[in-house]
Amino acid sequence: MRLIFTFVILLLFGISCKDSNKQTRDEGATSQDSVTRVDKGYPDALEQVFEAHGGLDMWELQRTLRFTITRNGNKEVHTIDLQSRKDRVDAPEYSMGSDGENVWLLDPEGKYEGDPVFYHNLMFYFYAMPYVLADEGIRYSEAEPLKFGDKEYKGFRIQYESGVGVSPEDEYYLYYDPDTMRMQWLGYTVTYGKDGPSDDIHWIRYDDWQLVNGVYLPASVAWYNYEEGKPTEMRNRVIFEEVNLRSTPLNTDFFARPPDAEVVKPE
Repeated sequence: MRLIFTFVILLLFGISCKDSNKQTRDEGATSQDSVTRVDKGYPDALEQVFEAHGGLDMWELQRTLRFTITRNGNKEVHTIDLQSRKDRVDAPEYSMGSDGENVWLLDPEGKYEGDPVFYHNLMFYFYAMPYVLADEGIRYSEAEPLKFGDKEYKGFRIQYESGVGVSPEDEYYLYYDPDTMRMQWLGYTVTYGKDGPSDDIHWIRYDDWQLVNGVYLPASVAWYNYEEGKPTEMRNRVIFEEVNLRSTPLNTDFFARPPDAEVVKPE
């Protein structure tokens, strides 16, 4: 019954998106009404990075994002309401998400291994770079340049105000290609479940962009090994499939906690 329920949900989503929201790497932006965005005082170079990815005005027109990744042999469908940040992850043997108040997990056979509070929106944040770094409650400062191979990248250090998110002491480092102004590297620390900040920086390379409904999103990203806080060689690559971005919302019931799902609290 669980598999049938998940299949029906995904089928309904696919039908609603099939015709007018089909996107490929080569398609252009769809026509959208213009919006007025309040100047939030981003650094000039960061504004250029946003523009090189399609611009915040175009991003803020979007409402629903969906993509599929393969994780531990499972196909996971990630769906996010970009305004409310409610989300849902559906795999053949489990589902999880946030209904705006609680994180929930539906795992009748105990197949999921991990912490849903940490994971339910993790891949969304990596995928929606650099746009999520325009969120409220962020402080920006210039970062020490990153040299990789024969190229040097400039970038920003991103820190969160106290009380923002479940791990506000996380830090991010965004580095951009000076020739294209597109994001090239993301450094990040993980403090969830730990006491205090961390200086252990993990690295992701963004070198595979696709144009989706007017904005550039990754077709894939690559995690790198690192030494002394710097990236060295590629460790693994995550491919994003069946990407769909649209300006219309899903019914809020889609993100509601299923009756049999358990509410999960931070560990």
